Amino acid sequence: MQLSNFLFFTTTCEQALAFYTECGLGRVNRIVRYGDRGMPVANEEMRGKVMLAQFEGPGVLFYASDNDDAEPMRGSAHIITMDDRAKMTGLFQRLSAGGQITTPLGIQPWGSYYGKFTDKFGVQWMLNCIT
Repeated sequence: MQLSNFLFFTTTCEQALAFYTECGLGRVNRIVRYGDRGMPVANEEMRGKVMLAQFEGPGVLFYASDNDDAEPMRGSAHIITMDDRAKMTGLFQRLSAGGQITTPLGIQPWGSYYGKFTDKFGVQWMLNCIT
């Protein structure tokens, strides 16, 4: 058994995945578009948009798609745990660019170096360093 997140965007899935690739999280290793190979298209405006994408990197696996009826992302966050504070700081800076930082990076009351933000695509992230 494995639990993975599935992110729903309205029409910005491809841009979000490109951004996550640029940030160094990994890469898209599978993508299917609405209308490809006979895939159904209920709304013509969705033709060519991402129906299913698999994103993978070291310790990272999630799925994503465009959905014209997607609701804003809330109530869930990706958490990345690292053991290198400098690398985590760099990743935090790249991923949070253009987004909204809700907990700046710093030593928290429970002792971890931690920060939280919502990226420019509306996805919440928490980064935690265990050393």
